[in-house]
Amino acid sequence: MSRLVGVDVGGTKVAVAVLEDGELQPARVRPTEKSSPDALVDQLEEAIEEALPADAVGIGIPSVVEFATGRARSSVNIPLENVALRDILTKRLSTPVYVDNDANVAAVAEAHGPDATVDVRHLVMLTVGTGVGGGIVIDGQIYRGATGAAAELGHIIIGANLENGASEPHGFPQEGSLERLASGHYGIDTLAAERGLKDGPGAVEAARKGDEAGLEVMRIAGERLGIGIANVINIFDPDVVVVGGGAGSAAGELLLHPAREAAAQYTLRGVGTKTEIRLARYGPEAGVLGAAIMAGQELAKRP
Repeated sequence: MSRLVGVDVGGTKVAVAVLEDGELQPARVRPTEKSSPDALVDQLEEAIEEALPADAVGIGIPSVVEFATGRARSSVNIPLENVALRDILTKRLSTPVYVDNDANVAAVAEAHGPDATVDVRHLVMLTVGTGVGGGIVIDGQIYRGATGAAAELGHIIIGANLENGASEPHGFPQEGSLERLASGHYGIDTLAAERGLKDGPGAVEAARKGDEAGLEVMRIAGERLGIGIANVINIFDPDVVVVGGGAGSAAGELLLHPAREAAAQYTLRGVGTKTEIRLARYGPEAGVLGAAIMAGQELAKRP
């Protein structure tokens, strides 16, 4: 018997759901309180209290996280930078709390089947939204690196001009990075505007109707994504590469078909022979589900 709480914190909404004995209950959703760090922490405390009691709480945030303390080293769209969220909420709630990057918890969700047990041992997830996030699962467990900051896969370089050596960096996302070239905001929206389309969603809609400009946007963005996927496969040889995020899920096979073709051309022969490239299967539930599963995994590691 286990009762775990999963929390998905985004720039627009906070979702909280209970995972009890492998069954995820419907999430409660509210707008994110962004007026100050204290206000957001208070909101999270109140939202989680409504779901208690629980064995543990997992929280996914769009931030670079120092996992040992749950402190956000840098944070996007929410005021949590340098807030030791894990320590604060563990004390306030008198319940074990674990905090991780939102793409990490989405990845661990995708590695688990409907009964919340592992069905994919080695998985890499790319979340294509406003930016590009990443999560790595090895043997069913999140890979966090030496400090907990892995895996910022959106910042791998896939298209830099290195003819005269490394060019002067101009901040993040760097020119030539996967995020710059294939994300919804920097990549797909730009490609759409260059072809007279309103934005990325407009390009997807046009492509579904067979419009040549929309299809070209999807092809180019998909092939760019495919180069990033090839890098991932060459490094990890995973069972599955999952593509999720708002832009990735909306475009679906319009993006994945050219991505698969490009990835196949740029993956070293003999590597990735068992790798499946597929869309995320849990959609908006991935955040709360993965956060709850992560909390259960970390709780099981305690003496």
